[in-house]
Amino acid sequence: MNKPDAQRPKGALIALVLGAVVAGLILLELGLRASTWVYLFIWPNFVLDARTVHSERDSGRHVHDAGLGYIPRPAYAAPGLTIDADGLRNSGEAPASTAGTGGPILAVGDSFTFGEEVADGDSWPAQLQQITGRRVLNAGVSGYGFDQIVLRAEAMAATYAPTAIVVAFIADDIRRTEMRRLWGADKPYYDIEGETLVPRNVPVPPRTAPRTTLNFWQRTLGYSYLADFTLRRLDLLYDWYGDHLRVHPPGTGERIACLLTRRLAGLQRSSGARVLIVAEYDPVVWDDAKFAAEQRRMTGALLACARKEGLTTLDSYDAMAGTAKPRQLYVQWHMNAEGNRLIARAIAADLAGPYIPPR
Repeated sequence: MNKPDAQRPKGALIALVLGAVVAGLILLELGLRASTWVYLFIWPNFVLDARTVHSERDSGRHVHDAGLGYIPRPAYAAPGLTIDADGLRNSGEAPASTAGTGGPILAVGDSFTFGEEVADGDSWPAQLQQITGRRVLNAGVSGYGFDQIVLRAEAMAATYAPTAIVVAFIADDIRRTEMRRLWGADKPYYDIEGETLVPRNVPVPPRTAPRTTLNFWQRTLGYSYLADFTLRRLDLLYDWYGDHLRVHPPGTGERIACLLTRRLAGLQRSSGARVLIVAEYDPVVWDDAKFAAEQRRMTGALLACARKEGLTTLDSYDAMAGTAKPRQLYVQWHMNAEGNRLIARAIAADLAGPYIPPR
């Protein structure tokens, strides 16, 4: 049945508007590209390029691990960065004598523990070794969630028999327990059944080729410099560039992390090593009061869970807030040498205090 003639102008008007919008977007695209000149002649997929760079960088520094997702590549070296044959970051020359000190101190955590953006000797585990005169093993791994941190602590403790285990985290590590994949790398995660954590995605599959991770919009709009420019200005590139796969609703990670402190309490009992839980902070905490309040709420809740399980805790916020300009304790996103020294001193003071092993 033919539509009334009166409706045809309306349809034509809609088509005209849509055509004008498309033409406008094309002109904006070309105008932005002309402002750079380079992108007038090359049309890369910005999402694919970003994921490829991250994948190549990650594959160079890390190797796949079926239990943890990935671990530092043994014997890897780059300017200012040395990984030993056991996959631990170099903490400097071991103390000449450790007589009477027992086993080493094991440091586990994320990129803040690993010491991103600083040289080997400037990470807080390396400076903790200098301060205490005890061997400190830097088992931190960039990008780990709190679930992976706990699993790494268990694995390393069985190998090295430490007398103390320092488990450091930032609030974002709690959120990462809600994820199955982060930046293209699969990881183990936990489901909650009652009060029990059930491991999933183990053995962890290896990383897939970046090209296979793009969805329809990333395969198409990924070529748009206008889309990339707009998302960059709106600070929305994390999910656009990143290959992330969520398996739990936001907030679930807080309960998962709380239950994981029970595993750490079990590790403390079985190994005889003192476990110290340390909260560190993202630099944005010192720029955004609302963000800071949420980060402190999350870290405070996890520290409370740890204390309830009989673990010692250390919140670095007050020590940092007590400095003249806390934001100057960072390079860009991670602590500089001075900031790491502050963390190391706080940990050393805590470990030097009296400790009564739990029964």
